[in-house]
Amino acid sequence: MKKSVYLATGFGVGLNGPAPGTLGALWGLPLAWGLVQLPGPWGLVACIGLVLIGGPLCTAAALELGSTKDPQAIVWDELTTVALVILTAAGPVSWWWLVAFGLHRLFDITKPWPCRALEKLPDGWGVMADDVMAAGYASLLLMGLRYLC
Repeated sequence: MKKSVYLATGFGVGLNGPAPGTLGALWGLPLAWGLVQLPGPWGLVACIGLVLIGGPLCTAAALELGSTKDPQAIVWDELTTVALVILTAAGPVSWWWLVAFGLHRLFDITKPWPCRALEKLPDGWGVMADDVMAAGYASLLLMGLRYLC
């Protein structure tokens, strides 16, 4: 298996079992935990870097998997953007992380405007962009919930 496919499928998780997006998103939890250990803003900077790497990585993996669209096996988008929600809105390790996970999955699955339209961007950018937008919605709602609670 090529390195791009191995990484983009969450070390192969996306290639096996039902609900690859949810399984891939679960990988976002240990990723977020590792990133919150970095000092100051470096965890968020690293997470944004991983999201940006996703465009070319998902392009290469999709081509290797024989697709020009968003193969279900590619979960790099879910795992990096779940971590993004946690780093921007959930705070230190707590039950808010589960809320962050659930909200991200809700918005990623339902694809409110403009998530579905962003999927039409070329190559891996379309794979990533809808999840980045879903992460934005999840982060904003989570910030509001945390403010109210």
